[in-house]
Order: sequence, then C-alpha cells, then structure tokens
Amino acid sequence: MHRATSIIAFMLDRIDNPSFVCLPTHNVAEPHIGGVSDAHLSLPPGLVHHDAVASRSRLAGPEDDIATNEGLTLTTTQDTQQIRLGIIGTGLAVEKLHWPALKQLTDRYRVTAFTNRSRPNAERFAAYSGTPMSAFVRNYEDLLGRDDVDAVLISLPIPLNLPVTQAALEAGKHVICEKPSGANAAEGRAFVELSARYPDLTVLIAENAFYRDDLRIARSLLDDGRIGRIHLAAWRQVSQLVPREGQFSSTPWRHDPGYAGGPHLDAGVHHTAQLRLLLGDAVRVSGETQDANTTHGGPSDLTLNLRFVSGAVGNYTACYPELPVPSEPGEMRIYGTEAVMTTGWRGTKIYRPDGTVETYKVEGADGGYLNEFLNFHEAVLGQAPVVSTVAQSWRNMEIILGGLDSAERGAVVEIASWPTELSAAAVPLWRPAGANGLLDGLPATLNRTTAQE
Repeated sequence: MHRATSIIAFMLDRIDNPSFVCLPTHNVAEPHIGGVSDAHLSLPPGLVHHDAVASRSRLAGPEDDIATNEGLTLTTTQDTQQIRLGIIGTGLAVEKLHWPALKQLTDRYRVTAFTNRSRPNAERFAAYSGTPMSAFVRNYEDLLGRDDVDAVLISLPIPLNLPVTQAALEAGKHVICEKPSGANAAEGRAFVELSARYPDLTVLIAENAFYRDDLRIARSLLDDGRIGRIHLAAWRQVSQLVPREGQFSSTPWRHDPGYAGGPHLDAGVHHTAQLRLLLGDAVRVSGETQDANTTHGGPSDLTLNLRFVSGAVGNYTACYPELPVPSEPGEMRIYGTEAVMTTGWRGTKIYRPDGTVETYKVEGADGGYLNEFLNFHEAVLGQAPVVSTVAQSWRNMEIILGGLDSAERGAVVEIASWPTELSAAAVPLWRPAGANGLLDGLPATLNRTTAQE
C-alpha cells in the first residue's frame, strides 16, 4: 500500500477535524479535476457482488458483555453481534456526528481502539466517549494490525480517504469512511476498483443524505407518484463560509485544500447525493464557477444545469461567499405534473392545485448518522446490502467534477455509464433490515398535517 506515505504523514500532522459534513441547522450548511469518467473504463470484477456478501470476520457475540440502549426503540435481540470498531481520526465529525450515533448502538458496536495524531484530541475523545486511553494507538498502521478490530471508521482529511482505506482493506478490516471517496476523478475511480477487489469486506462511504429520514420520506412520496411526473427541479444553497473556531470551517486543510473544487467537492457531494436520491442519475451537466472568498480554496460559487435519466431537467446553485448573506430557506423545489414538492431541513411539503398543502415533518432524527451505522452493521453481518456504496459515492462526485470540468472547458459534459448503468432510480431506498415501514424500530416519528393555503 503505502504509495503516499509522505503525503499521509504531512496530512496527519494537520488533522484537527475530519471530512467536512453539512449539519442540520436551519439552512446554513457549512461546506463539507479535470475530466470526469471515461466511458471505456471496464466494470471492476465483483462490483455488484461485494456489498451484499456476508462478513467472514469473527465478531464479538452476546457473551462479550453487550450493553443495552436506553431510551431508544431500536429492535435488538440477545443474539445481536457487536462489531469491534477502531476509529482512525477523532476530530469534529466524530464528536458531533458519529459518536452521538454510536453511543446509541452499544449493542452493535464497541470501540476497541482509536488513533489521532493529536494526543489532546485523542484525550478529548476518550473523555466524552468513556473509552479508556488504554485503547489509544499512536498510528493507524498499528491500529490496523490489531486482532481486536473487526472494522474501522475513517474520519480524516479528504486526500487520506483512499490510501488509508486501502491499508484497512489490505489488513482485512471492514470500512466505513467519510465522504468523498477521493480527492479527484482519478482517485474516485481508483476507490471503486479498490473496493471491488475485496468482495468479502464491507465498504460504506458515510453519505448521510442517503439515510436521512426526512429525505427517505420525500423519496417514498415521489415513488408513490404523489406529484405526478417530475419535469423540473430547482435548488439554491447559499451561506457565508469563513473560519470559525470549533466549526468545520476552521480546519486548516480546508483553507488550502489538496482536492478539486474546494467546498463543492467537500459539501457539494451531500447535495448531489440528495439530488440523486430524489431524482435519479443525471446524464449530462453544464457548469459555471465564480469566486468571492479568500479564506477557502476553490471557487466559492458553482451553478449546474442538469438533465436526468427520467427526462427531467434541473438547476443547482451553491454559493459560499466570504461576506454575510441574508438567510434563505434552502429548500429544493421539485415540480410535477400534478403538484409541487418542497423539501429541506424544515420538512417536506406538497402543494396541490386546489390550495391544499400536505406537510410531512420527521421528529427525533439525527441527520442520517444513526442509520448509516445501522446499515453498516447489517452489511457486515450479511443481513442487507450497503446503500451508500463506493460506486454511489463516485456518482455523487462525478456530477460536481463534471460541472467543474464543464466550467473550465465551456462545454456540456456527458455522464458515463461506469461503473454501472445510469438509472432513474439510482439510489436504493434504505429501510432497517426486516422492516416494512421506513421508520420501523427507529427513534424518529413522522407527523403529517393537511391544511388549506
């Protein structure tokens, strides 16, 4: 593996926080090339197979003092198996996003080792998680060599996602890795091919948009034809992006990123994941960029025009300026032949021609992080396939990279049918293994109201 040892050492010295993710706080979401895919790339052997294959690792069983969840309605049994988890990188994403989910899943996960180049960050993790410092390992290579680690959570700067995942798979560990799956198009493709070489190991890219309960409800409404045939989508995301202490924007490696597109590859893949979950794959993209931010690398502004497999068209604009901007709702609007849907953190609404407005509001959800870990556990145990596969992550990246490439070349970019065929139902709709309803056994609840506008 160690093709990028010097780069890894350099980046690890800079780690304070892991890959940027968008937080569900109103409409303000802190942002988390070259060519796009080559149509002549061959499908890696085993790609379709690997995500559903049962694990061959020895997992901790019920005899290993499984803790019980308190205040959570997740369905568990005495036979639920724990995954012995190693955490590589214990920065802000672990503290704010991953650990709040993991601490609700103590019957499914037990942290047996963790590492961070910054010892103060490691000590902070030990303090808030209750994990003893005896589980601290000084480097990820030693962590991967441990026999008491079945799987690893990789939460590092974007340029490290591929090489550290490669090392983990070579060590025989299952992997849940922060998005995106690479710093550029070449790495994105290489990540797909890498995961296909390990069909007996589970790899999940932590794209929480695929698992958000509110978006899964919105997708189910679209699948049921509640707004008719979709013909247009429009979405604009605008928020100031400047370094703020204790937030993802303060991370030094984001200010001078070693990856294409700056905040758009970082945060934009969450948005393209949402677009693909609700609208399916895009077949072509044209983009334009501008820059009005000196604090972060990459263009601050990206606007995309898209055509989808379904025939629908859409526009997506993301703007991360240095100056403060007025608050915007940040909702996606999806126009159908029978009704119009809006969806965002505040909920999903369907506007009908007679003035009726249906509102669907999910309460008690965490932004999809709990569901990510549930799906990972299911997949490692061979109970269900991964939804957020490496191939899905590549598709999310590909739209952003295609838009950047289009802006640079002044030409429309076609999305290639690699590694799988493009589809109008590109992303499987996740539900808990064995469940009938979307929220069965989960702490989230759905409130529906109907009113006259």
